[in-house]
Amino acid sequence: MRNGKQYVESLKDNRTIYIGGERVKDVTTHPAFAGIVNTFSKMYDMSADPANGMTYTTEDGTVANKMFMIPRSREDLAARREAMYKWAEATCGFAGRSPDHVASFLAGFASHPEVFGDRAKYVIDFYKYARDNDLFVTYVIIPPQIDRSKAANEQEEKFLPVGVYEEREDGIVVRGSQMLGTSSAVSNYLFCSCITPLRPGDEDYAISFVVPMDAPGLKLYARPSFAADKPSTFDYPLSTQYDESDSLVVFEDVFIPWEHVFVYKDIEATRAQFHGTPAHVLGNNQAQTRLSAKLKFVIGVARKVTEMNGTDKFPQVQERLGELASQAAMVEGMLMASEYQCSIDKNGVARPNARYLYGVVGMQDTIYSSVIRILRELVGGGVLQVPSSYNEMINPETKDDMRKYIRSSTGAKGEEKVKLFKLAWDIIGSEFGGRHQQYEMFYNGAPFVVKGYSFRNYGYGEPVAIVDRFLASYGLPGNETAKTEKEIEVG
Repeated sequence: MRNGKQYVESLKDNRTIYIGGERVKDVTTHPAFAGIVNTFSKMYDMSADPANGMTYTTEDGTVANKMFMIPRSREDLAARREAMYKWAEATCGFAGRSPDHVASFLAGFASHPEVFGDRAKYVIDFYKYARDNDLFVTYVIIPPQIDRSKAANEQEEKFLPVGVYEEREDGIVVRGSQMLGTSSAVSNYLFCSCITPLRPGDEDYAISFVVPMDAPGLKLYARPSFAADKPSTFDYPLSTQYDESDSLVVFEDVFIPWEHVFVYKDIEATRAQFHGTPAHVLGNNQAQTRLSAKLKFVIGVARKVTEMNGTDKFPQVQERLGELASQAAMVEGMLMASEYQCSIDKNGVARPNARYLYGVVGMQDTIYSSVIRILRELVGGGVLQVPSSYNEMINPETKDDMRKYIRSSTGAKGEEKVKLFKLAWDIIGSEFGGRHQQYEMFYNGAPFVVKGYSFRNYGYGEPVAIVDRFLASYGLPGNETAKTEKEIEVG
């Protein structure tokens, strides 16, 4: 286990990050990243504190963060979820790629090493290294948006997605780019692979590996910061603390030693690492734990806004608050159901029930969009009439007007109302808020992809059997038993 200070120190290396046309000298102090570094630092302090119950004793007798736990029972799943929820609640659910996300994938990989064939040892070794050193690993697993109608090997240039450029005796050299690199600027290692379907001929791109963030030739191009130009946390409470950044990751002939290569030129193994192991289901178990915390936070803001405006007694407002409550309860309930109805697989790993887990994954894009739309309705124009910054609240020339005209029927001070409405705006109207709406829409891929997970994991045998039994229970009028279509045609 490591604390926040140790996490911050681990980021002070020679990593290559560009933002605004300049190379970042120190990611821990740069205005674009300092806020999220501080947030993750506090999270590591939380998990390192024994009072928070976020550690476990590993199979090897070491003490580790529960985010690396391979669950062996329903009780393990519950313990893991409770630990992850503490982190999610600490970030109000707005850190989509906190350290526990990819740690869940690594636990899934290590629990089914046979999927990786003769590279299994390397998977287990790295999992234990990351676990025992409490590393922050994030990932890039989607090729860049260039021409999605073509396979990787059909692109204009050979190495646009990441692929094997050269094989050496001691490892491979990779070239190309990958997205989306969320939190990559402030992580320790990057897991790189391809979760989108590969086709025959794509073998050079059918790889997965891990690489330290300061590896020579590894470059990150961060999107514009939503934190750097903000006047204060009072004015932008989420933007300043939880902007985890996204980056286009470029591999300019990056050397990867064999011990960091998990899959090599194997299309089937590239797919199977996600879905032939519990990796994808454990990763999404963490994701829905985070989403549950996020929805609770957002509907809490909605409730406080209506109370402050005195509209919470209106039936039409209560109806909308009730709709928010239903959405949040559905996510939490499906998460809990997936845990309660878990199964133990052939390797003794407890897997959350895929029917319930992917059922809510398939609705994540519409649920979050609906929640934001309702919050917009409930706050009305109030978020558009807040002072431009905290300065109006303290300037002797303006503060009296602020207190007189921006106040609440509940007796709350003007400062309290402004603070709440600025928070609401950071959820629904700021660049940070807009990014999160887009982020949740495509968290697991395009809508047809995520709903495909639900389609494949629901288990249609049961409902179809119910319909078949019902159809078999009656026949044509005048007949006591049902007839098949063939019997009807003969008749």
